[in-house]
Amino acid sequence: MITAPETSPAASRAEAGFNAGYVWAISIVAAMGGLLFGYDWIVISGTDLFYEAHFHLTSSLEIGWAKSSALLGCLIGALISGALSDQFGRKRLLALSALLFAVSSVATGLAGSFAVFVLWRIAGGAAIGLASNLSPMYIAEVAPARTRGRLVSLNQLTIVVGILLAQFVNWRIGSLHPLPDQPTADQIAASWSGQTGWRWMFGVTAAPSFLFLIGMFLVPESPRWLAKNGKPERARAILAKIGGSDYAGAAMADIQATLVNEVQKVNFRDLLQPKLKRMLFLGIALAVLQQWCGINVIFYYAKDVFKDSGFKVADILINIVFIGSVNLLATLVALRTVDRWGRRPLMLFGYAGLTVLFIILGLCFALNMHGVLMLVLVLAAIACYAMSLAPITWVLIAEIFPNRIRGAAMSVAVTSLWIACFVLTETFPFLREHLGAAGTFWIYAGICLFGFLLFRAKLPETKGKTLELIERELVD
Repeated sequence: MITAPETSPAASRAEAGFNAGYVWAISIVAAMGGLLFGYDWIVISGTDLFYEAHFHLTSSLEIGWAKSSALLGCLIGALISGALSDQFGRKRLLALSALLFAVSSVATGLAGSFAVFVLWRIAGGAAIGLASNLSPMYIAEVAPARTRGRLVSLNQLTIVVGILLAQFVNWRIGSLHPLPDQPTADQIAASWSGQTGWRWMFGVTAAPSFLFLIGMFLVPESPRWLAKNGKPERARAILAKIGGSDYAGAAMADIQATLVNEVQKVNFRDLLQPKLKRMLFLGIALAVLQQWCGINVIFYYAKDVFKDSGFKVADILINIVFIGSVNLLATLVALRTVDRWGRRPLMLFGYAGLTVLFIILGLCFALNMHGVLMLVLVLAAIACYAMSLAPITWVLIAEIFPNRIRGAAMSVAVTSLWIACFVLTETFPFLREHLGAAGTFWIYAGICLFGFLLFRAKLPETKGKTLELIERELVD
């Protein structure tokens, strides 16, 4: 059990007068990477009916590859983000992700063949991989300790807004020229949505992407990256703008103390040092179990889950918008509680709640129950996840790693997350086919129970502590 004080009195006094408006402004710009992540990740779930008909996709392999190809890009982006951000800085790599989002969204919408479509989905996935690693890392490195949880959770809020925006855009564009209740593949392919509408669904991402790119030219580089790379005066100037000269002096002293005798370039083998392996294991466990808890199959396969629950196609589209709305409201709750209740209580609440809800949901599927009760259970699970595992996982993996290896360690953790997401996405149709919806959700309940027991035993509390104090307590 960690018993050290959360912050020193000097640090608390230094943070008392920090420039909240400036910190929130640069955090919001960085968090736009999350908005694009959310939109680009979920937009495909509303376009599949149309591009599958347009490209005449019939085999399960082709249909699966169309959806999972972006996850390959996510993996590539997450893999390269650590080394490149340690070498070139967080700001430049975030700007690169913005450019990739803009180009890939337009190119996907203009794709003339399935091969080109997949290629640009992989490029868009690489942008997601970069942003998913770098946006929370950048925010954590500029945020004062007492509001860091809320500011890093802001990235999750923008992810949720991006998801809801994608769901809304898909619904509005799809409703411009409604299809018959049970259209054939040829009718879908020949319709306006099958020819043009789905292209606009992807292309809309370009507008916020360019805003994100412009914004990244206006924010400073991470002061902790600057200090690590031999630019202490620039780091001190940015910290002074964040919290004043006293805060800058205290923060620089802490940062430099953690970088004594450290080299600028990190070898990934350094992560296997005995003192660091425990934190690396914890980061990987947080990332993998966030995906394997099973909630993302509801986002990715919403129409299948609701079809199993007895809903009609028209009702399914509205239910998906309900999911996005509940997701947003619950994330706002997390934003208010993460720095008040702490990371550990929220994570344990999330795993315990999902365990119970998935057991009940599986039982309802087994009893062939339909209608409003199923929708309520799904929305309750979304709310539980959105106020706990969804934002707090990103907060923790941005906090627990030492300054000197944060880029590389987060790259490993986020890469693990996207591998886990790929496994989840690929295995759900198989599990649903062979075990049914009931058995599938009971498996997810078992995973959530395991997560609860693991993190009850291993997860420390990091609320209100500077990154340097967390490092001293967990590693030194």
